Amino acid sequence: MIFLRIFLILISFSISAREVGQTEITTSGGIEVFKLDKYYLLKEDVKIVSDNFKLDADLVKAFFSEDLYDIIKIDSSGNVIFETNRGLKGKGDIVKIDIKSENIFIKGENSSLINQNILMNSDEAIEVNNLSGKFKLKGLNSRLTSEDIDISGFIIEGIFENIDGINEVQEMYVEDSSQVNIKTETLNMFSLEAKYNKKQNIIELFENVKIIRDNEFVEGNYAKINTVNESYKVTSNNKEKVKILLNESTE
Repeated sequence: MIFLRIFLILISFSISAREVGQTEITTSGGIEVFKLDKYYLLKEDVKIVSDNFKLDADLVKAFFSEDLYDIIKIDSSGNVIFETNRGLKGKGDIVKIDIKSENIFIKGENSSLINQNILMNSDEAIEVNNLSGKFKLKGLNSRLTSEDIDISGFIIEGIFENIDGINEVQEMYVEDSSQVNIKTETLNMFSLEAKYNKKQNIIELFENVKIIRDNEFVEGNYAKINTVNESYKVTSNNKEKVKILLNESTE
């Protein structure tokens, strides 16, 4: 009886237009309801549309609070694509969304998340809490890009803050066993580890440091860059020396 009732409701949603406050769910493979555990399974060509989000997937496990349409958490898999009313768009093999906490977890090759002006990519995992601003990317081809910076590394984690409708990264840590790469409009920076602090306007690079700017090429073990005027200081340890190469056209 529960299956029949839900099936009829879903059919009626498909025929009539969704109204504000309603959740429209369609599926080709049917639905299983676990009322005591407060979740249901949707199978094959699943589409969910509500006031807060849209989601397409092959399989969805949706948790509810009081009734079937009061969705509080979604675990989805298989060609997942989603979009929220807070400006987030993403895709992955596995996507988990907590509606209340706005915590989003994406896993799989070619995973991506667009958070307004910030684009995140990874071949393993992306996790973002849209309320606290905390984020973490992990795995091969992990990359974070915005209008003024491009960052690549095996691990990228930090905190962003929404200021006047724009997400601005406040703190960040990046590491990679082979090479971290940070690009700005005028600087191309490489190292094994990097730290960024917006309040101090400082980027720090650690180990195997390389900085390229116009005709300059500098190598060392540590660098401190001022992000306002992009001046920098490079040092090395006792056994190695700082190396700089200048093109002949450099004044």
